[in-house]
Amino acid sequence: MKNLVIVESPAKAKTIEKYLGKDYTVKSSFGHIRDLPKKGLSIDKANNFEPTYEISPEKKKVVNELKKLAKGAEVWLATDEDREGEAIAWHLATALSLDTKKTKRIVFHEITKEAILNAIANPRTVDLHLVDAQQARRVLDRLVGYELSPVLWKKVRAGLSAGRVQSVAVRVIVERERDIAAFKATNSFKITGGFLAGKDNLPAELNVKLEDIEAAKKFLEGCKDSTYTVDSVNKKPGTRNPGTPFTTSTLQQEAARRLGFSVRQTMSVAQRLYESGHITYMRTDSTTLSGLAIKAAEAYIVSNFGDKYHNRRQFKTKDASAQEAHEAIRPTNFNNTVAGEDDQQKKLYSLIWQRALSSQMAPAEVDLTEVRISIGNSKHPTLDAQPYFVAKGEVLVFDGFFKVYGGGKDDILLPDVKQGQELQNEHITATEIFSRPPARFSEASLVKALEEMGIGRPSTYAPTISTIQDRGYIEKKDLEGS
Repeated sequence: MKNLVIVESPAKAKTIEKYLGKDYTVKSSFGHIRDLPKKGLSIDKANNFEPTYEISPEKKKVVNELKKLAKGAEVWLATDEDREGEAIAWHLATALSLDTKKTKRIVFHEITKEAILNAIANPRTVDLHLVDAQQARRVLDRLVGYELSPVLWKKVRAGLSAGRVQSVAVRVIVERERDIAAFKATNSFKITGGFLAGKDNLPAELNVKLEDIEAAKKFLEGCKDSTYTVDSVNKKPGTRNPGTPFTTSTLQQEAARRLGFSVRQTMSVAQRLYESGHITYMRTDSTTLSGLAIKAAEAYIVSNFGDKYHNRRQFKTKDASAQEAHEAIRPTNFNNTVAGEDDQQKKLYSLIWQRALSSQMAPAEVDLTEVRISIGNSKHPTLDAQPYFVAKGEVLVFDGFFKVYGGGKDDILLPDVKQGQELQNEHITATEIFSRPPARFSEASLVKALEEMGIGRPSTYAPTISTIQDRGYIEKKDLEGS
């Protein structure tokens, strides 16, 4: 055998092998092959926190097979391009007795023939700085777990565990629950009306809320014999810009909002799409697109929708702590409008395709319209000023990126009314409303909160949220409102 390429997953191995040809054998390490032993601290705190690793018992057979294949072959370490992937490459080099200064390390963020051949043509060596970063995190995980968990056993109950990210995530949820418990609701009455402008309906809301039911009843009584006139019509041209291409966390949030996917489900489906060569690497903080991707998106938009729908953009990641080793998540080929082996994969691929393509499209143009409706009766005795009804809406002038990726707030289309026009009162209703406590977290909103606070990494959110549920630290269920 001339060349042995080692990747992390077996699904990826099959796809890559067909691109490289008969001179290359592609094998999988099935993820990490070495780790800290499950029992004991295995970290020498007196000796600069030196960790002691062992080959995981379930991986000994894999390592032995890779050792045999590596003899007399050129070895290429092709694990993922992130800290975990770099650490796996280093562990493989150590376990297979390879020289890290000479062994070829290749990386790619999409599984396409062009990307694979380009990686083979531009190898590097293992980046020990990235390896050290991963080891520091792993050591910290072990120290937190082993040093703090026994305290939990004594103070709370046996069997609990502390974690660098999971403990903070639980704390965030607990603090939100305390805020909810401490919240005291206040009530008021919202007044809404439906007015007729000819045959068209104009929905509107009173500009103030009334404090109690007596005030609401008095106001409604006064409305019976009132006249209603369009006091003013204000139109402002506005634009709606597309969102950035997906990062890991924004993909998790949007898949939850639009598709109802859990965080774990989103990452599992995205992993399969990546391994099949349909999308770029799905663990990324970056919102940037490669020059090739921007050109490919432009070609598709101009060809299918016309020049006026195209708007070239390059996004920059605002988060200073972001690791931008990869592009944003995007399709590997914009011409493939459908991809995936099952319904879940097809839905997630479509979401990624729409978001990435729309990021290179023109803004949507709207008319922001506000109609003020005056009430022709005396000043209400309980209010400081004469109240009035307000109707707000948007009128879509040019769809722009909405042609591919809509789903913003619902547009309220208003009828064309003129200043001074009299309106007929069709109905006016007072509804009691209550102020609401902070909302409990969904998986998507928890991911957003953790990201905003700089807690954890995009790749850790799914396992963290799964762990704190599986161990019973939090529960996920529907609660009746009160």
